[in-house]
Amino acid sequence: MRQFLIVGHDAPTTPEFSLDDITGGAGRLDVLCRCVTSAFFLSHDIREDVSVHLVLGDTFTVSFEGSDLRRLNPDERSTAALIRGALENREDAIGHLPAEASPGVSIRRMGFTAMLEELAAEATVVELHEDGIPVAEVGPPTDPLFVLSDHRNFTDEEGAALAEAADRRMRLGPEVLHADHAVTVAHNYLDTDGFARY
Repeated sequence: MRQFLIVGHDAPTTPEFSLDDITGGAGRLDVLCRCVTSAFFLSHDIREDVSVHLVLGDTFTVSFEGSDLRRLNPDERSTAALIRGALENREDAIGHLPAEASPGVSIRRMGFTAMLEELAAEATVVELHEDGIPVAEVGPPTDPLFVLSDHRNFTDEEGAALAEAADRRMRLGPEVLHADHAVTVAHNYLDTDGFARY
């Protein structure tokens, strides 16, 4: 299983946002939408062994499960509509129990630290960071959970929680990448067994 935990610092926590303005009016929700499509889509196929968890405003986490996903299309607007649909069901998320919004999409009342702790119990936590070890020097982890941020850096509190939970701190290349591009490169790293098999 491959998992991605992505923090949306300015992302909406209510469904009152326009699908026509996800770049500005929805707190750069476009960045998170691109991460979702990068995580799941292949050419004419979808990765079923992937989960993506979007932390919205450190209040809710919207999860996408590749094995159950339906209605996901490779465009930002339809992905934003799935996120908005999850937020419309936020009142059904009681405690840390998820509420299913549509097949393969659910929402929980969990912020970053709580979600990280839960996922870390059964995954190898990989912090993607420009100061990390180059991935080409390290073999691919088993059941990785790649943790990354949107267009903002992790807060001090998030950074401390991640430093405590992370099994590895790795960088994907010599340049700092956009979050959605980092997801694609991470997949290629795993697909090729650490860039060794093509």
